[in-house]
Amino acid sequence: MGEVKKGEKVKLIMGMISGEISLFDLVQERLSQEFGPIDFESKLMPFNHTNYYQSEMGKNLKRKFVSFRDLIEPDDIVNIKISTNRLEKEFLSSDGRRINLDPGYIELSKLILASTKNHQHRVYLGKGIYGEVTLQYTKGSFQPWPWTYPDYKTKDYIEIFNRIRKIYLGKWKRK
Repeated sequence: MGEVKKGEKVKLIMGMISGEISLFDLVQERLSQEFGPIDFESKLMPFNHTNYYQSEMGKNLKRKFVSFRDLIEPDDIVNIKISTNRLEKEFLSSDGRRINLDPGYIELSKLILASTKNHQHRVYLGKGIYGEVTLQYTKGSFQPWPWTYPDYKTKDYIEIFNRIRKIYLGKWKRK
C-alpha cells in the first residue's frame, strides 16, 4: 500500500494573451502582487495559431509567459485559476475580455494547465477547475501530446518552458 504524502512544490507559470500591449505590464504587476516576484518573462510573441479569441479580443493578439519565483503546492492551482478569472473580469470591456490568463505549473516531468472546461483528457481538480497535462518532459525536452494546443507545440514555446524548468530545477535541487 502506498503512503499518502504531500506533492512536491511546483513552479507557477502564467500565459497571457491580449491585443492591448499596455495591459501586459499592468496585469503582470497585479499578478506579482498576488503570487510573488516574477523570475522569468518571455518576449511578446504573435498569437496566430488559432482565431479562437478573435471574436472577443480582436486581431493581432500577442502572447507572453511569466513564471514566479515562489514555488506553490500543486493543488493551489485551483484557487489560482479562480483568482485569474476574477482578474480577467476586472479588465472586461463592453465587447468582452481584453486579456486572457492561463495559469499552470511546471514540475520535473510535465506542464499542467488549469481550465474551467472539461474534456476527455482533463481531470477534475475541484471548485469547477480541471487540470490538463499539456506537455510531458522526456528525452531532455518538453514534448507535446496529441491534444496539446498548437501554439504549445512550437519550438519557441518549448524553449520557454525548458528555460522555466531549468529555473525550477535549480530551486528544487536547493531544497
